[in-house]
Amino acid sequence: MPHTVFLPPTTTPPARVAASHRLSPGAHMRPEISGDLGDQLHLSSGSAAVPPSGIDPGAQSHELGGALVIPGGVGGSVMDPGKSRDSAETARVMQFPNDVLERILSLIDSHRDRSAVSLVSKAWYNAERWTRRHVFIGNCYAVSPQIVARRFPNIRGVMLKGKPRFSDFNMVPPNWGADVHAWLAVFADHYPLLEELRLKRMTVTDESLKFLARKFRNFRALSLLSCDGFSTDGLEAIATDCRHLTELDIQENGIDDISGNWMSCFPENFTSLEVLNFASLSSDVNFDALERLVSQCKSLKILKVNKNITLEQLQRLLVRAPQLTELGTGSFLQELTAHQYEELERAFISCKNLHALSGLWEATTLYLPVLYPACTKLTFLNLSYAALQSEELAKLVAHCPHLQRLWVLDTVEDVGLEAVASNCPLLEELRVFPADPYDQDINRGVTESGFLAVSLGCRKLHYVLYFCRQMTNAAVARIVQNCPGFTHFRLCIMKPGQPDYLTNEPMDEGFGAVVKTCTNLRRLGVSGLLTDLTFEYIGRYAKNLETLSVAFAGGSDRGMQCILDGCPKMRKLEIRDSPFGNVALLSGLEKYESMRSLWMSACKVTLSGCKLLARQRPRLNVEDGCAIFCLYSLKLVNRGSWCQNSGTLKGSLCSAKSAIVLML
Repeated sequence: MPHTVFLPPTTTPPARVAASHRLSPGAHMRPEISGDLGDQLHLSSGSAAVPPSGIDPGAQSHELGGALVIPGGVGGSVMDPGKSRDSAETARVMQFPNDVLERILSLIDSHRDRSAVSLVSKAWYNAERWTRRHVFIGNCYAVSPQIVARRFPNIRGVMLKGKPRFSDFNMVPPNWGADVHAWLAVFADHYPLLEELRLKRMTVTDESLKFLARKFRNFRALSLLSCDGFSTDGLEAIATDCRHLTELDIQENGIDDISGNWMSCFPENFTSLEVLNFASLSSDVNFDALERLVSQCKSLKILKVNKNITLEQLQRLLVRAPQLTELGTGSFLQELTAHQYEELERAFISCKNLHALSGLWEATTLYLPVLYPACTKLTFLNLSYAALQSEELAKLVAHCPHLQRLWVLDTVEDVGLEAVASNCPLLEELRVFPADPYDQDINRGVTESGFLAVSLGCRKLHYVLYFCRQMTNAAVARIVQNCPGFTHFRLCIMKPGQPDYLTNEPMDEGFGAVVKTCTNLRRLGVSGLLTDLTFEYIGRYAKNLETLSVAFAGGSDRGMQCILDGCPKMRKLEIRDSPFGNVALLSGLEKYESMRSLWMSACKVTLSGCKLLARQRPRLNVEDGCAIFCLYSLKLVNRGSWCQNSGTLKGSLCSAKSAIVLML
């Protein structure tokens, strides 16, 4: 029987939209469950549409944030507050056979678009849930694994995020939670055909990795980014039992690197690997096993080795894998003979498809030229482990005319960035990291001059993370005038509370220029001497802002209030060492359920303020990170009460939509 697709009655009349049109910012929809679980629970003001009949309200997660995409060739009805039609048109219908509708929806890959589709009607909701194969969960405490399994019965791939970003800087208490094992136990029962698991900032034990390798016989891809709790023993289990593995990506993890013997655990006839990244491991691996693996896996496209791999060994690997598209090298410290140098150079010449290059530990002027032949097609160059000087960088980027992404250390100084501006007109992303972030007395590094030069020469720049030791308001205003398309702008002035070093004024006008000029800004990181005026500018102009990071800034509670009141799309707010207290915290009562997370560290929030917030908003996960208290909206826990031993509760019970972590 064909589906009848309609929109439920609402006080806001509907309007026809063509394929791929978006909801207007003022459109009202009730949040229903969608694919990006834990990403955002969006509560709009005003009248809300009645949910499609039959959808389980207890399995809600979040609304996608305003996007509704109807597949090409299919008409649809959405609510448009700007047009008036009689209520009969609300029931406009479209009829599709079941298999046609499911076929159409199976062609949609975007998580947000699929989430929008699931809100149209019960029929589309069911079709979407049965055809979805991948799910992204931006907050592992926003939904339980049981709800995920009930909502999406045919999942093959999961991406799951755990701890807050500040865990990267050791600012999250030990044993905070985010253990993946409870998820794996549910997946083993409901998703025995799971093929792909991507984890970020999760706690992963060796037992979990062994469980994963044993329970999912068709498992193919494992990516662990900034995770902890496991050792190379867990990798041995993955290498031994995952016979169909195509991807093993181990990146920036807190791993107990016992030995490199795990490399020899792959079966002798193993040939399926396409991605292998063990760059962050510290121990020597069994090179003979690695060489055999690389030689056998003819589909290998991405190889990133650790710094223990020598240049001679790298040459042997490249000879066996000239098809690589991404390469992470080992150390450049080895002394080569003339013959070895020539062989290494020929190996790089044979790599005609490289578009990403990283590693280059301890790279020196002596051996950098061997890379030049492979640089002509590079679009991404990651030098965050290579303390290159300005002359070395200038010579290297002269061979990278197509570069779009560049990560460097501030040892390149302004002269190096000027070379980037001259040679890389297609650059879209720049990240400059401090070589020594804890030494405040170092005068070298990058300044506003290097940033300004890049903005003049690279007009497509839209993503920047820039650590520097001095900045001016005028420079920031000129930078964003040169590149008004910034979507990500994170400026970190290394010394807290540093003013405009020429005028000694706060940096308010500089960041004000950013939010006024860059209308598509989605992520912002502020620093330096800032008053409440900066946050007034942000609340007034940054209407598309989703993530804001604040440190050592602000003058009063009003600053945070301006952000919460003025940024309708805010999803993640991270604040540390700022004078925001209970008044600021409680001013966001109407906002927090539409956010993924709020993190406040070393602010003026008190425990009583946390408890009051928890009582007022029982659906939130509210945690005092020092006392380790949490609130959950659960049948097993009284609404509005406080529970100790949150690490235990989180793993098995939590079904909250948003997380608020307050480090008192």
